[in-house]
Amino acid sequence: MLTEHYVFPEIAGQLADLLKRRLAEGAYDVDGAEELARLVTADLQSVNDDKHLRLKHHADPVSPEQGAATLESIRRDFDTSLGGAPRVELLEGGVAVVELAPMLFPLEWAAEPLSAALTLASRARALIVDLRDNRGGDPDTVAFVCSYLLDERTHLNTMYWRSGERREQSWSLPHVPGARFGGSKPLYVLSSASTFSAAEELAYDLQQLGRAVVVGEPTRGGAHPCKGWTVHPHLEATVPTGRAINPVSGTNWEGTGVQPDVPCAAAQSLDRAHALALARLTG
Repeated sequence: MLTEHYVFPEIAGQLADLLKRRLAEGAYDVDGAEELARLVTADLQSVNDDKHLRLKHHADPVSPEQGAATLESIRRDFDTSLGGAPRVELLEGGVAVVELAPMLFPLEWAAEPLSAALTLASRARALIVDLRDNRGGDPDTVAFVCSYLLDERTHLNTMYWRSGERREQSWSLPHVPGARFGGSKPLYVLSSASTFSAAEELAYDLQQLGRAVVVGEPTRGGAHPCKGWTVHPHLEATVPTGRAINPVSGTNWEGTGVQPDVPCAAAQSLDRAHALALARLTG
């Protein structure tokens, strides 16, 4: 799977050799699938620390169909998180908070709840998007959320895919259901060391466009979309098949994380962003 699919073929070759050597040395002679997953993941991430490159353990048996293991687990999260928008709140001074967690779920599931949350917040004078507990998700959902926070159709990101060496651009949408918050009112994004993957893309895209001020901690640093293959009833191999290229920076947040414009502890970031919003609104 590494040699056929990993976005960096040279590193795939190095890792394949490493896994074979470690196997021959008996490093993987362990009793449980969970321990095996931990050991193999550590080796997979030892060359370039790609946090999307994993052997994931699932406590419950998972479907052998490609991608099904991840889909089943995130569906449970979707059903218990109001569709990924668990909190919409109005703070003092007309500043709204929309929390997007624990994921940016597939758009065919999440469009309705996200549209409802963002439309409700569209009348606010300033908006804080809380991504501190968001571990990633669907790039199409990133574009959907960005569409509520911009006025015009905008190039957000480009994905390079190893298969066919093709590039695929991501743009905000010309039309959204409900009402836009728009592209001119103050916008803040909260980040933490747990913010990952597609949630990082959302923060990074808005930051690079100069649309949002990122407040909080540097994020985890994963910019490679991946696919999952079930290789055992309790184990799923996730292998990145592409990489993000931002049209403004020409690069991405892989390994470095999204660097906040206003660094502070994640626990204090909401109060900090609220204070910044009030100062801007009254200044």
